[in-house]
Amino acid sequence: MESLAGEGVLEDEKQQVNEELLLKQITDLVINQRLLSGKANAEDRVVKFVHPEELKGLVELSLGGSSLNHVQILELCKQAVEYSVKTNHPKFLNQLYHACDPVGLAGAWLSDALNTNLYTFEVAPFFMMVEYAILAHLRGFIGWEDGDGIFAPGGSISNMYGIVLARYKKFPEVKSKGMSGIGELVAFTSQEGHYSIAKAAHWMGLGTDNLIIVASDSSGKMIPAELENKIVKALEQKKLPFFVNATSGTTVLGAYDPLEPLAFVCKKYDVWLHVDAAWGGGALVSHKYRFLMDGMELVDSVTWNLHKMLGAPLQCSAFLTKHKDILHRCNSASATYLFQTDKFYDTRYDTGDKSVQCGRKVDAFKLWLMWKARGDRGLEEMVDNAFECAEYFSRQIAQRSEFRLVLSEPNCTNVCFWYIPHQLSNCQESPEWWEQISKVAPAIKKRMVEKGSLMIGYQPLPHKNLVNFFRLVIPCQPRPTHEDMDFVIDEIERLGCDL
Repeated sequence: MESLAGEGVLEDEKQQVNEELLLKQITDLVINQRLLSGKANAEDRVVKFVHPEELKGLVELSLGGSSLNHVQILELCKQAVEYSVKTNHPKFLNQLYHACDPVGLAGAWLSDALNTNLYTFEVAPFFMMVEYAILAHLRGFIGWEDGDGIFAPGGSISNMYGIVLARYKKFPEVKSKGMSGIGELVAFTSQEGHYSIAKAAHWMGLGTDNLIIVASDSSGKMIPAELENKIVKALEQKKLPFFVNATSGTTVLGAYDPLEPLAFVCKKYDVWLHVDAAWGGGALVSHKYRFLMDGMELVDSVTWNLHKMLGAPLQCSAFLTKHKDILHRCNSASATYLFQTDKFYDTRYDTGDKSVQCGRKVDAFKLWLMWKARGDRGLEEMVDNAFECAEYFSRQIAQRSEFRLVLSEPNCTNVCFWYIPHQLSNCQESPEWWEQISKVAPAIKKRMVEKGSLMIGYQPLPHKNLVNFFRLVIPCQPRPTHEDMDFVIDEIERLGCDL
């Protein structure tokens, strides 16, 4: 990586850190190394992979001793870029996050510079009003005129908010008396649900044995009749159903659970219905694809990670509920050094007491600024393009004999498929053959990462008897093209043709 210090480095830079100059140089580093969304060149590597022990030898990681000078600090920043995955690269298709919107990045930099803590209007007046505005806008896409919400540190915590509120609504006494006198609570999620629900069951004292798994159909969608059967069985066992987690855009297959029939079941048995739309929530901004989330207005709460499909800077996770004031009633502790009742302004805007946190990062501003720059129509066009590229990719590999789709059509912008090398084509598809196929994706993944040309994920789904397959996830940022999709197909074939 070329030096940014260049000629004319001030002599005192070698002695101490010039903070203002460093910030300017970091901005130059981001721009010159093409780290912004849409700026990576096709020939750039997605990653310069080195193994953990090797990386320890390349970078001085230890702390303590004397301070470093300006040049040394800048060099560490360059190393961070050199050995990091370039998530802004159009061939980084590995996870459910990708590049961040550059306007959102500007918002993140500014809010970090202001170092604001989002718990009272007193210390965060501008950002508090921004959070109110963006949460109301998001609720509008769901179809709620009223309600509440908060930004949380990631989708896993947002999902946990849903469980906590569900328990409080059904058993408000749990806040003061605990769970010992309630009975055996049970929650429900599908086979495809995110693992954070199981972790939440453990953390909240339900126990993972009391998280009941509901079967999904061949496309990964929760089966409403199976949910009702599980609820009835739990009631027969004198257990207390209180929470159902549905998913809009499952992690692997991208499935959208059928919300209307699930809401009917939950209403029938007085169970809170939460939707984990961390990944697939982007469909809400699209007139063309929002049908995937029909019935969303009927649910009780939603997790929506704006840092995923829409490309807000990490992390940006909104928890939304149609139940007004329940967040405050459930979570408030009324700390008198923060939430005094005799303040000189409208204390309804001191929202920190409805959070499980005290200190809370300003995640709303970067999203709000990005939304101001793109508008509803701009974001809708980005979502439509991502879905269209997923459909294009599926059509292309369906025509290639060496590829096989796991699902005939993508649910979301996830496309799941196997690559079948020539040596394994036209063979009997025995258990032994599938065992061979299971080794193909890991082998190709190793080659693509070592080459740095592409990154996409793979996984098995044992509960559906599916061996390792690739999962391509297509983002809004950077804007994908048909050429990008063609490259992925051709590169996988180049890397795997001799297996």
